[in-house]
This record gives sequence, C-alpha cells and structure tokens, in this order.
Amino acid sequence: MGNEIRLLTDDQMRQFITDGYLLLKTDFPQPFHEALIGQLSEVYRSEGNPGNNLLPRIPQLQKVFDHPVVKGALTSVLGEGYMMHSHRHGHFNNSPKPGGWHKDSYWGYKRMRNHRPWWAMIMYFPQDTPIELGPTGVMPGTQNYETRTFASDESAGEVTAAGEAGTFVLIHYDIWHRSTANLAGRERFMLKFEFMRTQAPTEPSWDNREPDWATPASLGASVYPHEAMWEDAWYWMSGKEAGCRIGKEADSAQPAGIASMLEQLRSDEPEHRAAASDRLAVIGSSAAPFGAAAALGHALEDTFEPVAINAAYGLARMGEEGSETLLRALQHGEPKVSRLAAYGLSVAGAAPIGGLIAALGSEREDTVFHAAFALGEQKDAAASAEAVRELAGLLNHPSERLRCAAADALGSLGAYRGAGASAEGVEALTKALQDSDAQVRFTAGLSLAKWGARAEGAVPRLVEALEDENRYVRAHAAEALYYIGTTKAKDALLDFLRPSRWCPTTTSASTFYP
Repeated sequence: MGNEIRLLTDDQMRQFITDGYLLLKTDFPQPFHEALIGQLSEVYRSEGNPGNNLLPRIPQLQKVFDHPVVKGALTSVLGEGYMMHSHRHGHFNNSPKPGGWHKDSYWGYKRMRNHRPWWAMIMYFPQDTPIELGPTGVMPGTQNYETRTFASDESAGEVTAAGEAGTFVLIHYDIWHRSTANLAGRERFMLKFEFMRTQAPTEPSWDNREPDWATPASLGASVYPHEAMWEDAWYWMSGKEAGCRIGKEADSAQPAGIASMLEQLRSDEPEHRAAASDRLAVIGSSAAPFGAAAALGHALEDTFEPVAINAAYGLARMGEEGSETLLRALQHGEPKVSRLAAYGLSVAGAAPIGGLIAALGSEREDTVFHAAFALGEQKDAAASAEAVRELAGLLNHPSERLRCAAADALGSLGAYRGAGASAEGVEALTKALQDSDAQVRFTAGLSLAKWGARAEGAVPRLVEALEDENRYVRAHAAEALYYIGTTKAKDALLDFLRPSRWCPTTTSASTFYP
C-alpha cells in the first residue's frame, strides 16, 4: 500500500455525478480486517453500539480513513481540507428482512439538500460481504430526488456493496439506500462515516485530464437524464464560471426540433417528459424565443420530479426571462415548487441575487427558507455585502427553521474564500452560537469552520460552546477551532482535547491495569 493518495479519474467522477455512488476497495491485508472484526464483535457484545465514539473506541479504524484510496476518493469529491463529521455509526445487520428505502437526515435535522456535492458518505465493510450477507443497497441516480422515482419492484436497478473485506461505497449523501436481507445467519458490520466540504472548489481536485463534461456511455435504468444539472456539478467542481455550462447542442438547435420537444413535454409518459425537459434545459436560451421559458415554468409543477428538476435548470439558462420565472415560482404556494425554483436560482448566476435578497423579506416561510439556500449556493452572493447582511439579519427571525437556514447559507458563502464575504457573517454566526435552539447553535459552529482564519474573532464563543449540553454543538465548535487554524484557535482546541483524551483500552472490566 503506497502513501500517495489515489485520486479519482474523470470517468469515476462522471459516474459519481450521474449515479451518485462509487464502489471502491482498500488493499489492507486480511489480518487487519480479522483484527478489526474481532474488536467490533467484542465491543458490540460487551458494550453495545459505540455510536459516535466508534473511532476513539476502535482507533485502528483511522487507518481506513488514512488509506490512499479512501483519502483520494474523498479529496476528489470534496476537495482538500474536507471534514470528517462527528456523527458516525456502526451498523450491525443480522436481519433476514431488507430494510426500507430512505435518505439519511442530518443528525436529526432536516436541512435543504444540496445537488452540488457538499456532503458525502462512506459505508465501509470490514468483512467479506457476499450478497447473502446483506450489503447496503443504493438506487443509482436518486441522490437529487426527494420523492421515490424508482419502480414498485424495489430491487429493480439496485446496486449492492457486495465485495471482499475492505470494500466501501462512496455515496452522495442524499442518495436513496437501504440494508438488504442478511440470509447467511452471520454477523455483518457496516461502518458509516460522513464527510463535508469546507471550501468551495477553485479547480478540479480529482485527476482531471478532460476539461469538458461528457455524459457516461451507459447509465443505470433508474438514472433519468439531467444534462444541465450534471454539467453544473462538473464545472462547479472544476472551479469554473457559469458561462462554461452552455451545452454544445445549443447553437445547433432547430425550430422544428424545439417544437417537437415542447410537444413531448405534454406527454402522458413521465419518461418522455423527462427526456424533453432535459433537452430543452441543455439548449437553454436558444429555446427561449419559442416559448420554452413559459413551458418550463409550467413544468416546475410536474408531479414527476425529474421533469421539474430539468425545468429548474433549464430556466436558469434562459437569462432574465428564466430568472424572473424562477423568482415567481419561489413564491409558489406549493413548497415543492418553491424548493425546485431555488435549485434553479442557485445556479442562475448573478442576475437573480437582488430578487433572492428581496425574497428574504417574504411572509411565506418556505419562500424565505428556499431563498436563503439559493443565496448560499451563489459565489456572486458571497461577494455581496448586502446578501451577507440580510442573511445575518435573518438570524434574529423568530422561526428556528429560518435561523438554521440563514446559518447554513452563511457557512456556504464563507466557503467561497476568494470572495469578499462581509465580516458581518462571522459576527452573526458567533452570536448564533448562543441561540436558544440547539440546531441553530450546531449549524453556526459548522458554518464557522468554513470561514477558516477569517473567523478568529469567534474563538472565545467557540470555547464556551465546547461546554454546550448538545453533543453536536460541542463537536462542531471543536471542528471550527481546528479549521480556523490560527495559534489562538489551536491553543484553545488543545486545552479542550488534552483533559478529554479517550483511552480505548479502558473498560468496565479493565479500569486502569494492565
């Protein structure tokens, strides 16, 4: 096993963007995994599930996350300086029944889910896990859907993480997944760890050889076409500006072809509508003179989510008319339409920023929630003192949900470290560390980590937060001190860590000797 990290290739990154997962493998020797399984079995038998203490209880696990394949995959997807989140869990599966399809929450908190890869998860299998032992199953291409879009036959299109010891599945955090049935009658462990991007990308962090997006030659049956969304993710992760997202087919679009797509958009078959909305989204502004903006505005209300997502990304490419359509949809009385409009507004460039700032004053809570998210995704908003100021003001709102959204958005703006984000963002997040709601407090700590050294003024409050009653407030405060990284912050973190050092060999059966 070499020490140099093994970055993902272009093909692997394209699969991750479209399918939402990659199946990879470490190359530890068998005795490593045998020892790891022995420790897991003993801990689960004598102590139960260690939960968030999984890593300090079994410190050998850190070798997994230092492995060149694991570090390379995480660096490729989340950039350098990614964070291992304090929530981690060991899953023990001995059930002969499959689990239910689900998306994970964010430690009990339901936040707006990102299409761009700000978050990822690793599910690691320390033992040989054939299909009969019940590996995790994922449904490719579903990471960007709130709804179940796959067939009633729950296994159709499913991919499992079956493989030898050391196999792991790297997933987009929001993909639909489940545990499969363990029919072998033996213990099966899966170790789940979460990771977060702390800096917005400025250049590719994978082994990038081809600068332009290209759709993989083959896609899974459950993967619907989303060219505009995939292009946005690729170029955003490459650190390139919005102008790079123009599809190559735009200039060659013919009126008859556009008319056919608009007709197909009214089909009774959801797959046909998804295909039509995808092509219109790729064509973008070239389709606008033929009424495409109005048609896609209506498609935002489509009951089949892939269609509505394509409509949002297509409108984002249609200039002022598209942005105005999305801003009106942001005020829609149906929350899912407002949410989808926010995804479009988050990738539409600087044009809608004024409208998004104005939407923060809406009386409709869903509108404010979604507008805050869209602003947080906007690099141009990070350079806007007004956007930062208005989001900071939202941290005084009576709604805990909106205060959380504002704290989250300010963190995302702080991650655009080359932008001139106002110091008001740090001041507001520092104050939010003492909010009455624990979710606001732990979101504020997580967001301050993204501001890096510019958040040094928050250090005294972060030190106080290390004694908070909530486990994630304490954990995020410690992470923020680490990522702020100044001497003052590091000294405060060391003062906290030294007396709280964990001894993995101290148990109720062996309290101090040998």
